Amino acid sequence: MAEIKNYTLNFGPQHPAAHGVLRLVLELDGEVIQRADPHIGLLHRGTEKLAEQKTFLQSVPYMDRLDYVSMMCNEHAYVMAIEKLLAIDVPLRAQYIRVMFDELTRILNHLLWLGCHGLDVGAMAVFLYAFREREDIFDMYEAVSGARMHAAYYRPGGVYRDLPEQMPQYQASKFRNKKAIEELNKNRQGSLLDFIEDFSNRFPKYVDEYETLLTDNRIWKQRLVGIGCVTPERALQLGFTGAMLRGSGIVWDLRKHQPYEVYDLLDFDIPVGNSGNGDCYDRYLVRMEEMRQSNRIVKQCIEWLRNNAGPVMTANHKVAPPSRVEMKSSMEELIHHFKLFTEGMHVPEGESYAAVEHPKGEFGVYLISDGANKPYRVKLRAPDYAHLAALDEMARGHMIADAVTIIGTQDIVFGSIDR
Repeated sequence: MAEIKNYTLNFGPQHPAAHGVLRLVLELDGEVIQRADPHIGLLHRGTEKLAEQKTFLQSVPYMDRLDYVSMMCNEHAYVMAIEKLLAIDVPLRAQYIRVMFDELTRILNHLLWLGCHGLDVGAMAVFLYAFREREDIFDMYEAVSGARMHAAYYRPGGVYRDLPEQMPQYQASKFRNKKAIEELNKNRQGSLLDFIEDFSNRFPKYVDEYETLLTDNRIWKQRLVGIGCVTPERALQLGFTGAMLRGSGIVWDLRKHQPYEVYDLLDFDIPVGNSGNGDCYDRYLVRMEEMRQSNRIVKQCIEWLRNNAGPVMTANHKVAPPSRVEMKSSMEELIHHFKLFTEGMHVPEGESYAAVEHPKGEFGVYLISDGANKPYRVKLRAPDYAHLAALDEMARGHMIADAVTIIGTQDIVFGSIDR
């Protein structure tokens, strides 16, 4: 009698459905997964260690490169941790701008998740739809910060600058005629806020399009329903947060339960999976509804920002640079400017933890300062790190093809997992 042994298969690290540099060692019995062992650390950039060698301000761009699909949300937790130690107040207008961009970033993240999850499972068209809308949000990033992805827009004490009064426009070229350019620039005639408002009015119809393509599609349901089930109790034990936790039916959202910035002044709902399965399909539905709720929050922020002017940066010049006019007309302000950009701000001794409801879950920054101009220690709490740890448990007894679905539903990005 031949002895039947399980065989081992390497999934990744250069697999298109691994969502980054994940090496998954699968122990298989035929096509059924007996064990899934995730190997990580192949993208390790040493962000936490690098932050100890950089001033507090110089580390802001490193945060963008953690979860490189949710750039501004990473920055948000980091600057909030610094603000806690400095005990400074952020102007209200800056708080509204931050919340608006957090929610646009949530939409940006979920669109990539949706397109790639669709591709992984075999739906090609939805990827093209989702990336059409991502392009608009990248234009908003570019208008406000100058960069399409790694914005470095949030700063300790507020944001880098106020929303611009005009939106960049497409220029005529030999590839597009005048009529095509006019059509492209139709919703770019006003300010950035006008463009965001135009987008928020169009967006619900786009989400309906994605749902038409997927939600009742029988192939999509066959691939997602009953796959990767996690009970509410187990989701809590595994340290799930965000859509992974809410998909299992637990109502927990930092924006509601531990509100920061102006979330307690805004009206929105927390989507929760209600089928009782806690499966991939539940998590899909939760994220789809999250996009609608984010759009609601963006609309409320637009309305407030239209009606309320004000500063977007703290007036404390030991933390934030003075304006160019002040810097060039006052010796004291020139000294502030010089000290801030050569030496950086000195943060009082102590430790702080700040967390945001990141698109993937709770993203936290634990910061220790020894009173110098650089952090003594930075520790990052990446939400998808905890989710990936559950991959073995979620995949056991499923087929190889289902492992792809489970990786997709976890919405993992390796910049923040490997750090």
